[in-house]
Amino acid sequence: MIKAITGTKDILPGEIEKWQFLEKLVRNELENFNYNEIRTPIFEETALFSRGIGEATDIVSKEMYTFKDRSETSISLKPEMTASVVRAVLEHSLDKQFGLNKLYYISPMFRQERPQAGRLRQFHQFGAEALGSMHPALDAEMILICYRIFKILGLKNVSVKINSLGVPESRENYKKILREYLSDKIKDLSEDSKKRYETNILRIFDSKDERDSEIMKNAPLLIEYLDNVSLEHFEKVKQILLAAQVPFEVDPVLVRGLDYYTNTTFEILSGSVGSQSALCGGGRYDLLSEQLGGRKIPGVGFAAGMERILLACQNEGILQLPETCIDVYVVRIDKELENETAAFGNLLRERNLKVEFDYQSRSVKAQMREANRLNSINVIMFGGEEYQRGSAVLKNMKNGEQQEVNLSDIDSLINKLK
Repeated sequence: MIKAITGTKDILPGEIEKWQFLEKLVRNELENFNYNEIRTPIFEETALFSRGIGEATDIVSKEMYTFKDRSETSISLKPEMTASVVRAVLEHSLDKQFGLNKLYYISPMFRQERPQAGRLRQFHQFGAEALGSMHPALDAEMILICYRIFKILGLKNVSVKINSLGVPESRENYKKILREYLSDKIKDLSEDSKKRYETNILRIFDSKDERDSEIMKNAPLLIEYLDNVSLEHFEKVKQILLAAQVPFEVDPVLVRGLDYYTNTTFEILSGSVGSQSALCGGGRYDLLSEQLGGRKIPGVGFAAGMERILLACQNEGILQLPETCIDVYVVRIDKELENETAAFGNLLRERNLKVEFDYQSRSVKAQMREANRLNSINVIMFGGEEYQRGSAVLKNMKNGEQQEVNLSDIDSLINKLK
């Protein structure tokens, strides 16, 4: 038997309702902040991600699903969304149509990682990107949006961490200082960190290797070497967050894993999901559009992992949704009324009611059991003597009350059902 590929997951009825609830909440909150939805293709040219995210990052070097199409073009399933959104803004000249583009998405992503709790090879993210302004209020807005969503969900075990990576010039100067600090310690680093020393030295702070952590404990910190402009930008972000009553802590070793970040970077963590604790993360990327070969468009954004958020909700015992139900189950009493039953049920559906009836020629008793299983609010008994009089029996399944209703007065019947 063919089964789902390792690292992918079917989202079944009974679970999908939580996804739909989260999606509705996300859309509502982001639209309240005046973000508009954007959808981009599932796959892009590989160069978009290698140039945007960075050749040396784990995502590009180890995790992307990459293949060649029939025209020999290298294609990759998208591992993240920011580069795709920036590409779309550039390609369609949205920056020339609007001074500021505030966009959001809900989309599957793909990375060939080792599957574990909260981490799949096809996973889902929602996120937002604001392109066209360097104002620190937008940096703070991204953090505020995420914090509000988690607060509305009822998540309690969350913490907001922020940092600044500064502008590239001060960051490059700092890299020299860090490289000098590590120069006599390279032999003691893990193999991954030895490679990062040459390609992406800041990522050594992300290492989970105990030896690396011990070495980096006394390393100079980037925030101590930032220029005044970067520090002023970061201070404004902090003041806006304080005014919005968003609790946060500055984490000077928070560097994020993508090459395009400048200035503000942030993560919101949960203590309820195990080792994969980051529910969302993001930051500013003022140089990304130029890295992709386009015009300079400053930007800031975030991405949030939907599987992890729902796992955190599950582990904290929140997001208990009410049982699903239907408005009416039409029980067919007389076998010869199959066509009439179907026509009547469809008439009710046209009035925006959630309706079901029997498709398996079952007995009245079996149909009533099915109505109970579907948690039907009402049952209409269709047939018998009542049908001969142009009527049917309407039963309220919550209180057991029954009444005869006139089938020709559909408006009156609809009022009784709503």
